[in-house]
Amino acid sequence: MITSLYIKDFALIDELETTFEPGLNIITGETGAGKSIIIGALNILLGERAQLESIRQGANKAIAEVILKTGKDDKLAALLQEHGVEPAPETIIRREVRPSGSRAFINDTPVQLSVLKQVGGLLVDLHGQHDHQLLLREEHHREVIDGRPSVQPALAAYIQSFEQLSGLRRQKAALQKRERELREKQELYRFQLRELRAADLKADETEQLERDIRLLDSSEELNETAAKILAAGRDGEYNALDLLGLMEQALSHMAQIEPEFENYVQELETARISVEELLRFTEQYQTNIEFNPIQLETLRQRQAELRRIEKKYGKGPEELLAYMQEVEQTLSLADNYEAELEKLDAQIQKAAGLLKAQAVALHEARLQEGERLSRDIEKELMRLGFRHARFAVVVRWREQADGWIEIDGRRIACTDDGADDLSFYISTNKGEEPKPLSRTASGGEMSRIMLALKSILAREQRLPVMIFDEIDTGISGPIAQQVGRTMRELASTVQILSITHLPQIACMAHTHFVVRKTETNERTVTRIDRLSPEDHVREVARLMSGADLTEAVLSSARELVASATELPN
Repeated sequence: MITSLYIKDFALIDELETTFEPGLNIITGETGAGKSIIIGALNILLGERAQLESIRQGANKAIAEVILKTGKDDKLAALLQEHGVEPAPETIIRREVRPSGSRAFINDTPVQLSVLKQVGGLLVDLHGQHDHQLLLREEHHREVIDGRPSVQPALAAYIQSFEQLSGLRRQKAALQKRERELREKQELYRFQLRELRAADLKADETEQLERDIRLLDSSEELNETAAKILAAGRDGEYNALDLLGLMEQALSHMAQIEPEFENYVQELETARISVEELLRFTEQYQTNIEFNPIQLETLRQRQAELRRIEKKYGKGPEELLAYMQEVEQTLSLADNYEAELEKLDAQIQKAAGLLKAQAVALHEARLQEGERLSRDIEKELMRLGFRHARFAVVVRWREQADGWIEIDGRRIACTDDGADDLSFYISTNKGEEPKPLSRTASGGEMSRIMLALKSILAREQRLPVMIFDEIDTGISGPIAQQVGRTMRELASTVQILSITHLPQIACMAHTHFVVRKTETNERTVTRIDRLSPEDHVREVARLMSGADLTEAVLSSARELVASATELPN
């Protein structure tokens, strides 16, 4: 439950701190006094987006902080630990709004707004002035039913089957698209494959061609140069071998006289041997030099052909070989598309059968839960003044010509939330058949229907705190008193904070607060006061008759308050 609320520099509030009690906490006050500001502060503490306009004029930042006694709550503790927040018996939520943005903290640990929203959803249910309009939206009807524990397993199983079938259908669509694209390009691919095969490509052919062409193109130059090497080394009148031989004889003679020349004799011998090897290699190379203009032209034509193909495809030799293999595989796949599609169709048929079974199970779970909820809501509505109320949760299969599954000869559309449409129907008058809630209920009826629904959900889900911002819209008199009684009884299981303008509801308070607007130092400020038992009576009387508090009005107010004390706490 909420134990305390602190607000500073938020709209008209300079600084406000108050504590709340278990049971029904009623908040009243003149229109414009600032009750909505308190609800606004609670809203941003529960994860709603903060507006810069909420910062009080002249202040650097707005602060809102709430302390909730949460005790041992395993689900809450797991959520907090998941986001690095240390759980505690008291959970402190703090929000700071600055011109540069806002920051959120839980137990002094910074958290993202999404985390604040999750934590707030576990602890508090805040019903704003216009939230009864949720009942006009059929998607909210589905959320209510699907949130029930008895429906959750069936919904989870359905979603798993739906995702599996969706994936298979996407695979089939992608395969069919590829098949269409391939059919359009098949002739081009076949032509390219014939051309590439005819080219007889080899990975290193380009480099080899360049080498061979370079050699053939330079054959005369190579032959002449080889002849010069042989003449200088062996065949000329003055050649290297003869000179080396003479030098070797002279050095040998000198080495016999001066031993220091011995090393040079050996080096000169090594040089002579190297020159002899060079000359033998050159002679052999010259013998193998090929003078073949026809072969040279053939190689040049081959080189030109390869360059043409490389330029045409924008790929090098190795890339062309890889592309040829890819085209071969693609054309091969074209021949196997029918088999692949048949295989996918079999998987889709099997998955559709499973999805149908899960859709039927979810449909039945929604029907059963809808019947239970309808009975419970009818009981609550009777307590709230609908003597002849009939409520129904209508679940219908969603028919569509191209639906994924077939039920009783009808094609049924499947989406990620099921294969049926769900809506709330109501009749508040005797003898009338239930009709869609969105077309029949008035504003006052909507408030009571929402209260009935929230009463049931709060008891079952054990929400610690419920906040009602003027749920009394459109009601008065005895109906208002019945709404107040329901809230008082509900407050025996959950803490309730409720803003109201009606004495029939205010009189039911366990604890009563008044919000007042005053002027201090030429500034308008809002404050909240806890009322004593006598002031509680006087505030109920003020709601009954305005400022003129006669003894008769006060007596009536005491009777209203006394009637509340007779109810079970």
